[in-house]
Amino acid sequence: MGRQETIGFILIAAVLMAWMYFTSPQRQPQQTPQRPQTIVDDSTKKTEPVFRVEQQHLSPNTSSQQPQPISDTLGKYFSGTEVGKEQTFTVETENYIAELSTKGGSIKQWTLKNHKTWDNHPVQLVNDSKGDFNILFSTTDGKMINTKNHFFTTQIPVGGKIILSGKDEAVLQFVLNAKEGRIVKKLTFKNQVFDFDADIAFEGMQNVVANYEYQILWENGIRYTEYNSVDESNSAAAYTYGGGELKEVNAKAVGENPKEDPSGQTEWVALRNKYFAVALLSQDKKATGSYLEGQHLTTKDSGVLEKYSIALKYPFKNSANETAKISTYIGPLKFSTIKSYNRGLDQIMSLGWSWIRPITEYVFIPLFAFLHSFISNYGIVIIVFSILIKLGLYPLTKTSMNSMRRMQKLQPMMQEIREKYKSDAQQMNIQIMKLYKDYGVNPAGGCLPMLLQLPILYALYSLFTASIELRQEHFMLWVTDLSVPDVLISLPFSLPLLGNFISGLTVAMGVTMFVQQKQTVTDPTQKAMVWMMPIMMTVMFNHFPSGLNLYYFVFNLLSIGQQWYFNQRHSSEPLQKIPENKRKAGFMERMQRNLPNKSGK
Repeated sequence: MGRQETIGFILIAAVLMAWMYFTSPQRQPQQTPQRPQTIVDDSTKKTEPVFRVEQQHLSPNTSSQQPQPISDTLGKYFSGTEVGKEQTFTVETENYIAELSTKGGSIKQWTLKNHKTWDNHPVQLVNDSKGDFNILFSTTDGKMINTKNHFFTTQIPVGGKIILSGKDEAVLQFVLNAKEGRIVKKLTFKNQVFDFDADIAFEGMQNVVANYEYQILWENGIRYTEYNSVDESNSAAAYTYGGGELKEVNAKAVGENPKEDPSGQTEWVALRNKYFAVALLSQDKKATGSYLEGQHLTTKDSGVLEKYSIALKYPFKNSANETAKISTYIGPLKFSTIKSYNRGLDQIMSLGWSWIRPITEYVFIPLFAFLHSFISNYGIVIIVFSILIKLGLYPLTKTSMNSMRRMQKLQPMMQEIREKYKSDAQQMNIQIMKLYKDYGVNPAGGCLPMLLQLPILYALYSLFTASIELRQEHFMLWVTDLSVPDVLISLPFSLPLLGNFISGLTVAMGVTMFVQQKQTVTDPTQKAMVWMMPIMMTVMFNHFPSGLNLYYFVFNLLSIGQQWYFNQRHSSEPLQKIPENKRKAGFMERMQRNLPNKSGK
């Protein structure tokens, strides 16, 4: 490449670097270790959303409203149901321990047995001490009722615990008795899954429920589980899906409070953080709308919290028996698990842009799963994966190396042309294009394979940042979690772009890139590329998951070996002209022909 091509390549690299920097997670400053749950609890106490039904819309109540007496707040149908003694009990399966409460018939805690937080505590996803999964509606006497404030009756299991195994299931019925009619929440828990079924019935309440609508809520998001809350917030969002259309709410900036209130048949609503999700799926396909709301908050130690609330809307037709059937998923964002619902729920997973996603979904995820089926260490899986990708790209990289070798051999002749026609730029370009044609060289042949590898690299970035399989997976030595940057050296200060730590695998990747550049860059006009690109990539990749840097490091090592082998075999081969009858006008030459000459003809 000449000077112009080099400058263009540097500009492209700079743009890429800026884009990757602003879209990649940044590690927070070192802070005193504390459980993320503490941060979330402190924040939610101050910002707990209150919803109400008004004109068939779910909207936040204002804090300026004056407190009302209980009897006025609950009206004639539900006054007294807010008084009672709360009782809790648990349902334990192979995957989770659910704590349920008679107050609200709510899910008070949902603890995953096989997942830990960053500081090695069990992952507990319910984000409010009062519980979640409630019903909201307004009454004909003008009162807003949220069942989280009311006491249900149920049969408490012996010993306060139900343990499921094999194909066991447990059916629990919570009943809220109003002055007229009752609400029944029948919850069915099954072993070996992360969801429960809920049959919700309004019995004899045709004169009680107003506005022809009620809503099933998950109001308080889910707890954060990772050390870096900024990184976790980058993945947090809420979604609704219906009529083949996915809508997203994402509170990306401080103070943002985005909302969506779509109507029409709704399949499901969901919210997520980086690795876990809650989804309410309409099983009877009767849901007629949804509501999503997000909040972006700051926490201590430069942390960030995004909290989302979701609701499914159901019609109330004033009959004596109104029912809704839904499934509630509370668990990990594991692609195979989410995909198994066959409801499009996998769309909430961050697997790259729409044209990148098929590579991640249909190539990388199945290949990773296959390799892990007989290799337990995911670090070794990534190394084998790198080898397979290198073999798959071998034809491209071989073509690239051959094109670069020819370009290197053309450099003396190109320099002569530049000297000869230095005062006539158009003629110089014509002669250089003719030189390319005479020797069958494609000037973009060395760069094109690199560009074709970018979708693969971005698909891998999406996979490594979204895959819960890599979460907290140890490789070796200081690399204890392949889903986050590996911190080899912590700095007592923070540097622009680089941050406050140095990643060992990123440095190793940068060194191998430097060696690779030394092998391939021989043009004196491109000497700066030898050190510039490795430095830029090292700074940029310092915040990337160690799994991605391990892949790139191994891939570079293989490329160095391939380049050495190629040079040993082909460096002494002479550059030969293409016979006249076999020459074809290339794209660059055709473009050159269409350029106007100096006379304007």
